[in-house]
Amino acid sequence: MTRKTARAERADATRERILSAAERLFAEHGLFAVSNRQVSEAAGQGNNAAVGYHFGTKTDLVRAIVRRHNDDIEQRRLGLVESVGESTEVRDWVACMVRPTTEHLADLDVPAWYSRFCAQVMTDPGFRSIMVEESLGAPSLHRALAGLNRCLPDMPADVRAERFDMVRQLMVHIPAERERALDEGTTTPRATWYEAATGLIDAITGLWLAPVSAPRSATSRAGDGEHA
Repeated sequence: MTRKTARAERADATRERILSAAERLFAEHGLFAVSNRQVSEAAGQGNNAAVGYHFGTKTDLVRAIVRRHNDDIEQRRLGLVESVGESTEVRDWVACMVRPTTEHLADLDVPAWYSRFCAQVMTDPGFRSIMVEESLGAPSLHRALAGLNRCLPDMPADVRAERFDMVRQLMVHIPAERERALDEGTTTPRATWYEAATGLIDAITGLWLAPVSAPRSATSRAGDGEHA
């Protein structure tokens, strides 16, 4: 029994080294440019097939990295959603979307790579669906989005979809830029992750509450030199 436990602990340690190495390499170089063999070597594994043995395909490895972080983020968001209750304030629901992630990032050691890893995944057509499924499909996030939607009942569906795309870009790339700056030791606009989250919440709240321009006719657009 003791021998089996020790073996299981060694396997767990190996998996953690592989996950950490993969997260860093993917963040720095992108997913396409990094092979499973490179990940195994960076994790200090003499067997170049270690990634395949412990995780399977690169897709399985990417999913494991996302889940490694998402469990904590999900628990943080569930608690925040519960505390917000039935709020009718847009800012409260935006905070539910932003702060759980930034709090998680604040607890990671520096240098960290998860935000940059997420940015790489979201811009890779072959792997983006994993992040969408694992992160954007989280139950707590759906509850936060439902609360947000209740605050904006009159927003047209197409405008809502457009602004959610804008919000997603901010939520992915602004933390990644801060993470990069912290790694490089350069100045950041905000001193802490909490303050950075506050600025991001301000911006996203303003985006959701921005006026919606009435659509113009095809004739008026053509008159301005635009194509219908």
